[in-house]
Amino acid sequence: MPDSANLLAFALISLGMVLTPGPNMLYLISRSICQGRVAGLISLGGVVLGFVFYMLCAALGITALIFAVPYAYDIIRFAGAIYLLWLAWQAIRPGGRSPFHVRDLPKDSPRKLFVMGFLTNLLNPKIAALYLSLLPQFIEPDNGNVLAQSLVLGFTQIVISVCVNAMIALSAGSIAVVLARHPTWAQVQRWLMGTVLAALAVKMVTDGRR
Repeated sequence: MPDSANLLAFALISLGMVLTPGPNMLYLISRSICQGRVAGLISLGGVVLGFVFYMLCAALGITALIFAVPYAYDIIRFAGAIYLLWLAWQAIRPGGRSPFHVRDLPKDSPRKLFVMGFLTNLLNPKIAALYLSLLPQFIEPDNGNVLAQSLVLGFTQIVISVCVNAMIALSAGSIAVVLARHPTWAQVQRWLMGTVLAALAVKMVTDGRR
């Protein structure tokens, strides 16, 4: 088990990271706004599954193998960027049904919401890199089984992420009522979300180059 000092330090860093806006937070907010709190929480379930997948890969050493393969990171990174650009286009395309539009939006099934949340997280290779680079900094071989320490730290980050994102999704859902009463605001919100998602896609590509 990691000692209390390492666990506390890791928890504080995890809290700081989850409070930083990114693809997961923006997707959960937009889904909660356009379809309500329950949809946001279901989407959060998919995001959490992505966290668990990458955390287990990092803990078992699989992630290190993936990043050792030439171009593997780039393939995942560009796939994530393309996915974000697709979401941005769905938000702003003329006559289209944006997943971020509050009015006239067909409700997605719980299964689709879950899968979309999972893909949003899975196609962000920074999550894998985060676990791979961060976990080893707080693991002490003298404190026992390294795999057990990795799992404790990883699930600590996931619990913090779930709590914070759940509160965000629940708060964002109440905005749907306001947007429904002001169609102009809803239109602005569509373009704002589309622009932000496109910017995130560009940032994902350029960050990888650096």
